[in-house]
Amino acid sequence: MRSMQRPLHWSVRARSQPGETGSGSRRRFLPPLLRKALLACLALVLAAVIGFGILLLVTPSVGNARQLAQSFDRAHGVAYPGVAVPARFATSLEATEDHRFAAEPGIDPVAVARVVYSALTGKGDQGGATLYQQLAKMLYTPGASSLSAKAEQVALAVKLKYSYTGPEILRLYADVAYFGHGFYGLQNASCGYFGVPPAQLSWPQSALLAGLVQAPSSDDPITNPASGLARELHVIGRLVSVGVISQASADAYLKIPLRELLAHSGGCPG
Repeated sequence: MRSMQRPLHWSVRARSQPGETGSGSRRRFLPPLLRKALLACLALVLAAVIGFGILLLVTPSVGNARQLAQSFDRAHGVAYPGVAVPARFATSLEATEDHRFAAEPGIDPVAVARVVYSALTGKGDQGGATLYQQLAKMLYTPGASSLSAKAEQVALAVKLKYSYTGPEILRLYADVAYFGHGFYGLQNASCGYFGVPPAQLSWPQSALLAGLVQAPSSDDPITNPASGLARELHVIGRLVSVGVISQASADAYLKIPLRELLAHSGGCPG
């Protein structure tokens, strides 16, 4: 009797007929344009990783950050090290300048990509620099705004992140930041604008100071009160957005006249 068993070679061919949905078929029918796009993306990612690695190698160490801050302070008549950064000012600064300060790797990749794109397309600086990048600029590339300087700041920011603790970064930042009206460093700014040491800053005073670091001269609350008040409003709004203070508290703070906040400007007692 003739065997009814299906030949093995027939079964193999049957399983590989066109129209089946095996992995080989999926690879075969992947559109060429999509394959090219995926390969291009992989190439860009690889190039970015290699480029960043080279950037880390060619940029200087940040082990001298404290020494640079000390030299900066000495040049501006500021005591070093400055006072520890109080919680209200630190929170206000993070809320408006870098709300992912504690979790990020020193940079915000999306913001970095946006800045590079803006520089290449001539649309200007779109912002987004983290506190680490801002500190790197103040200490290592002051006054520089070229694309190469920004790239260096990115690499230095990552090094700062993994070389110093968060409180140390904030203290270095507060030591060398310019707050307008001739005030360098948090101690001088707090005493100069409000007549109180940083530890006694109120929420609205902290918000006003934190708002000054981006444009300290144009937002100087003494010479340009409208601009200074606008920055205070922005920072207090950010504090509400990140859940640090309530909207009711924000409304109460914003009812305090600017002249009352600055009533004791001129220096700390004693």
